[in-house]
Amino acid sequence: MKKRAKILLVDDDEDFVESTKTILESKPYEVIVAGNGDEGLRKAREEKPDLILLDVIMPVKDGFTAAEQLKKDPQLSKIPTLMLTAFAAKVTETSIPLSRGFTLETEDYIDKPVSPEELLARVERQLKKVGF
Repeated sequence: MKKRAKILLVDDDEDFVESTKTILESKPYEVIVAGNGDEGLRKAREEKPDLILLDVIMPVKDGFTAAEQLKKDPQLSKIPTLMLTAFAAKVTETSIPLSRGFTLETEDYIDKPVSPEELLARVERQLKKVGF
């Protein structure tokens, strides 16, 4: 039997987490959730997910900072990381510079809101690259 892909979803918006988890679990994916960047990094180290979905605007540690730390950690740097964000729409509400997103070595950038089909297609594309 093929093993299920394990996806770490890091986002502080509970409604978004709930709906996204439901979408992802419609496929044979196991979904682990973290509510902020620090918790996300901790769970990434503990759970060794196959893919990480990371929100940008979060308390404690924003997604850009968390992504940088993931990519610097030799144990985690190979995990495909997709940035999820309503950042383009909220750029005036945050102190994070837009240019910050372009310097990241993440695999993909998904604007919220995202359709379930688009989300699954992007997740699938990245998982294929790592052997799923």
